[in-house]
Amino acid sequence: MHKLLSQIDSAEALRDYSVSQLRELSAEIRDALCNLLSDRTAHFASNLGVVELCLALHSVFDFRRDRLIWDTGHQIYPHKLVTGRYHEFKSIRIKGGLMGYPNPQESEYDLFMTGHAGSSVSTMLGLRSGDDLRGEGDRYAVAVIGDGAFPSGIVSEALNNAGGMKKKLLIILNDNRMSICPRVGGMADYLDRLRTNPFYTGLKSEITKALTKVPVLGDPTERLLAQLKEGIKAGLHGGMLFEDLGIRYIGPIDGHNIAVMRKYLEMVKTQEGPVLLHVVTEKGHGFQPAAEDPVFFHTPPAFEHENGKAIHKKKGGSKVFTDYASEAIRAQMLANDRVTVMTAAMCQGNKLETIRDEFPDRFFDTGICESHAVAFAAGQAKAGLRPIVDIYSTFMQRSYDQIFQEVALQDLPVVLMMDRAGLTGPDGPTHHGVFDLGYLRVFPNLVVMAPGDAYDVKAMVDFAMQHPHPSSLRYPKAAANLLPGDRAPVELGKAEVIHWGTDGTILACGSLVSESLAAAEVLRAEGLDIGVVNARFAKPIDRDIVRRAITTTPFVVTVEEGALMGGFGSAVLEAANHDGLPTKGIRRLGIPDQFVEHGERGELLADLGLDPAGIALACREMAAAAPAESNQPEAVQ
Repeated sequence: MHKLLSQIDSAEALRDYSVSQLRELSAEIRDALCNLLSDRTAHFASNLGVVELCLALHSVFDFRRDRLIWDTGHQIYPHKLVTGRYHEFKSIRIKGGLMGYPNPQESEYDLFMTGHAGSSVSTMLGLRSGDDLRGEGDRYAVAVIGDGAFPSGIVSEALNNAGGMKKKLLIILNDNRMSICPRVGGMADYLDRLRTNPFYTGLKSEITKALTKVPVLGDPTERLLAQLKEGIKAGLHGGMLFEDLGIRYIGPIDGHNIAVMRKYLEMVKTQEGPVLLHVVTEKGHGFQPAAEDPVFFHTPPAFEHENGKAIHKKKGGSKVFTDYASEAIRAQMLANDRVTVMTAAMCQGNKLETIRDEFPDRFFDTGICESHAVAFAAGQAKAGLRPIVDIYSTFMQRSYDQIFQEVALQDLPVVLMMDRAGLTGPDGPTHHGVFDLGYLRVFPNLVVMAPGDAYDVKAMVDFAMQHPHPSSLRYPKAAANLLPGDRAPVELGKAEVIHWGTDGTILACGSLVSESLAAAEVLRAEGLDIGVVNARFAKPIDRDIVRRAITTTPFVVTVEEGALMGGFGSAVLEAANHDGLPTKGIRRLGIPDQFVEHGERGELLADLGLDPAGIALACREMAAAAPAESNQPEAVQ
């Protein structure tokens, strides 16, 4: 039990804490974070880095009324601990427990469920505008955004709008020189120059010393020092980027010095118009292993902490789809020097580090700029290269217009590889990649694939790199098994029959082929001969197989780890309708029209009837109804 944390029911209590108490509280928060990692993986280094910033914010503002948005939301843990959720904290990322991201259903302190980077400035500017229109302009509006998210295109749009609207808005730029991996690009270089200019660094140090001696917040001396600093800084850097946009720039300041941060936060309260406060933090601060390797400790495996060291628990398990995907990409890059690969700040998650190091001239990390990544790939394809865009499914949808306009409409051979398709487990609804089948199937020229096992991953990448049109493949965050028997080659629009049955057919698209085979084994022991087909393609769908399944077996069950609306099952119904076939004997299994909560992937599959037991149950129910509602009554003996 933590002495201070355990007594905090509301962040309001922090407004009366002394700096020394807040420092003691920061140590307790870091201990609570380390304890959490003793039995599960969770976002770690990013949360260690914002402890003091979180405490300073809550000790200066009252966010029951004032507005606060954390961007990206995986750095929300300290905020949750001081807003009345300490006693539930051990349940975070467990099914039925606290979400690992902000959740308005949990607390009045959480305004948006922020799981994608970059939107905080836009939504906070909207809140500021709405409060003003409703006569509640006395609310303060604060958006905290990391330097990794800051280059996102939507941030530039928001800054442009904020500078023009002149609304009172505080943007805190949390600069830790990282996203998940080290940040990239011109904005990163620009922030580095702001932070490391030798003359300005010395000036900042002297002003910080002076500020710590100013006893009263708002004292004219403090304001004079701050104005002096700003004037000299403007002279050093000329027309500052943010100042030229109409946004007052202040900083950089030490994001681990609570006393200084409180003084600056009190000072910016008096400023009119938009202000950007540049706060420098260290990702992993306060736990040496995480500070030394913030990439590994972004979401590390479970460990015990002892004397400031991390003792990792033994980790085993089979290779996952991502392993096979990265191997397939590397094989293509070895075979063809026209092949390139790009990702959007997810080099580690997509297991592309080896490729980055081995092919530095043909590897491109665009930062958290998915729209740019896809348009950039289109340009490379137009120049004669064969680009692969490797991005999580939930983030690929941020580039929707570019997939439409720059790739599909131009019919360019860009390969979209969507990791974490389906249910991503503890990350929850912001990260479940369940919409890609629906949002990609609608585009002409674009092929949509889903590998059923490890063999399919390489075969589909090989196919895509020879295909002269745009293509995509999606795969889950899950172990990749090998399906039994001799394998058919991957051919455009052709499914693979694993077993043909007489009592019904399961058409499985992608990640749930193994679960479908397990369900068929259970049913076979009960006397039902159920066929299983590895669909492979959601577009173009194998209409011959669909026709055969509908016309020669009593029922068809489609299975997909994606949204039912517009997904693979919908494609089967469309194919049946196109050929004038009956559809009463078709049942679709997948993600219903709802956002799915967080939990272990296996738990969520079971809840949704997508595990072997759920698939078998659906087949039993269809078999029981088949004599009355069979598509082909004569096929039922």
